Amino acid sequence: MSTVISGLGDIADRYDAFLIDQFGVLRDGRRPYPGAAETLVRLKNQGKRIIILSNSGKRSAENDRRLVDLGFVAGSWDWFLTSGEVAWQILKKEGGQASGPPKKCLLVSRDGDLSPLTGLDLERTEDGADADFVLLAASEGDVLPLSHYEALLAPAARRGVPCLCTNPDKVMLTKSGMAFGAGRIAELYEELGGTVRWIGKPFADIYDFALDFLGHPDPSRVCAIGDSIEHDIAGAASAGLESALVTTGILEHASDKERQKLFAEHGATPDFILPKFLW
Repeated sequence: MSTVISGLGDIADRYDAFLIDQFGVLRDGRRPYPGAAETLVRLKNQGKRIIILSNSGKRSAENDRRLVDLGFVAGSWDWFLTSGEVAWQILKKEGGQASGPPKKCLLVSRDGDLSPLTGLDLERTEDGADADFVLLAASEGDVLPLSHYEALLAPAARRGVPCLCTNPDKVMLTKSGMAFGAGRIAELYEELGGTVRWIGKPFADIYDFALDFLGHPDPSRVCAIGDSIEHDIAGAASAGLESALVTTGILEHASDKERQKLFAEHGATPDFILPKFLW
């Protein structure tokens, strides 16, 4: 049974560290939520360790810059850890052990972002027919239909080319509203017969990176805050952490009954329900 709290100040003393989602908690698809930047500063001033934990296919430094540009205070978090950063570190390690010519990578990203491949011994291709692997970093589901991705990826899926999805979110918040995310494209890839390795929430790799950075604290003293039951709440439960669900973001218009159904569906119930990311 979740406890409904009025603000973050009600539970701050219970925890030493917080893993805080970006989209749906700190900001929507266009701008910060009112008071979110100030709340983050206040939490940091309480001496808490803070990792912003995001299913973004972009690397950490790019997200750091973007959040500061939106008006958040630099230094009010200890690390902005993204699934894209985790995947890059994994690919860097695995690539360092490989031999032979560079692998050809079909990169699916957003706004022409090539950062997921920067510094890696990989050759980019835009053709699924000659790709050695597929990297799904982001979706442009707000401007491109799912059929576009089906045509792009089907040749690779038919050949059994492995796929790495660095953004498991199936729904994303954009300036024009909700759209399908990279996680939905990854599902499509599986439907086409391909195999997918998932990096990000709710999967273990990103939590391993986060807890290692924090020095492996007592899990009961770490709270994950997010708006997705499937990703944030279920991921926290799998990692043995406590959690708080904000009712902004993708579940903003969901009823309590609908949320309860999702708790049961994903086998994860948050310890707390927080109306907004405010103190």
